[in-house]
Amino acid sequence: MQVHEAMSTAVVQLGPDHTLRQAAALMSRRNVGSAIVVDPDGPGVGIITERDVLKAIGTDLDPDVERAADHITWDVVYAAPSWTVEEAAAAMVRGGFRHLVVLDGDDVLGVISVRDIIRVWVRTAIPA
Repeated sequence: MQVHEAMSTAVVQLGPDHTLRQAAALMSRRNVGSAIVVDPDGPGVGIITERDVLKAIGTDLDPDVERAADHITWDVVYAAPSWTVEEAAAAMVRGGFRHLVVLDGDDVLGVISVRDIIRVWVRTAIPA
């Protein structure tokens, strides 16, 4: 199966000036573990994850003051929609992360997460 068949297209997007609390609220409302951060002045598309928010709060940073821009991961590994889910899983293992932004050129198509890959593998292993 290819990434475009397994990815989530319900992507949360936010700007660099959103606070961590706002980012967390948006992710919580949509029941996702990451948000795409589009900063027109940044180097491209970044990502902020629940882990980034947790690390900031765990070090006593104020989620109402801290901006997403200061917690973005810019060195994102992007997946192509034509990758297999096995290729996506291997990239996640190599990089030690749980989300891949799926790009087609400069266009964000979605995000594939470990949860999405497990869902595919369980469906394949256990026929309906």
